Amino acid sequence: HCPPKMLWLLFLTLPCLGGSGPVTPGRGPGHELVGIVGGNAASTGKYPWQVSLRRYNQTLGRWMHKCGGSLIHPQWVLTAAHCPRDVRVQMGQLRLYASRRLTEVQQVFLHPRYVFAKGGADIALLRLKAPVTLSDRVGLVAMPPASLKVPQGTMCWVTGWGDVNAPTPPAGLPPPYDLQEVMVPIVAKEECSRHYAGANSTPIKDDMLCAGSEGRDSCQGDSGGPLVCRWSGIWVQVGIVSWGRGCGLRNFPGVYTRVSSYVAWIRQYVPRSPGRSLLPPTIHSFSEPPGASVPDPPAPPKTH
Repeated sequence: HCPPKMLWLLFLTLPCLGGSGPVTPGRGPGHELVGIVGGNAASTGKYPWQVSLRRYNQTLGRWMHKCGGSLIHPQWVLTAAHCPRDVRVQMGQLRLYASRRLTEVQQVFLHPRYVFAKGGADIALLRLKAPVTLSDRVGLVAMPPASLKVPQGTMCWVTGWGDVNAPTPPAGLPPPYDLQEVMVPIVAKEECSRHYAGANSTPIKDDMLCAGSEGRDSCQGDSGGPLVCRWSGIWVQVGIVSWGRGCGLRNFPGVYTRVSSYVAWIRQYVPRSPGRSLLPPTIHSFSEPPGASVPDPPAPPKTH
């Protein structure tokens, strides 16, 4: 079981330097490094599927944010297998701790091949105690088909909450704890594998997806959160924040669980019919259909 991570939000112009506090895993090739680099505060309702997984802290006497996740069905959350299992879920909130209302988890399903994040199959499903009511702030993200191949250079978005390196050693994301977003490019598996192999790291497996560039990347923190791409007005989740090397380093993009590799497994548990229990729609291709144009990625919101 890999240690939970707290998200590091780093600004685009700041390198990922130095160590962390005593309760946070250190940086380096031996750790899963996940989170947000070069981000901005997300606008209300833009990512209604984003959830926070909370673990109870006996010392503080409250449920503290440990991981991210995504709502893929009114009663199911998708996250990383290395995240804590004894959690409750906050949804529909742009800001952490804005509400004490948490949803209980009834069951946790880890993929049977999961051992550790770098070994692949870093994916888990949480079955909520009861379905949640969908609204403009609580919504579902679309699942990809198993055949989906996202082209190199496609601009996608990763979201989460976490700590800030601005400009000295990392400190907690300051109030009001706004959800953060950053746009990242998809990196070809061959290129990603070449860089990681040269660093004597674990090979990039077929069930993994790389995304990010220097200064725009995943880093140590909000594991389990979604990597989403937009196509014809629909958001589709292509990745789950899993691991990486360093923070926004050149040639070391973040590594995500490739969701399309596990759609069949997800559908073993998550209902897709009938009625309102449908999975959200699937996206069938990122190639440009006849007579259509690929939409521009949404503009980043203004910082507050």
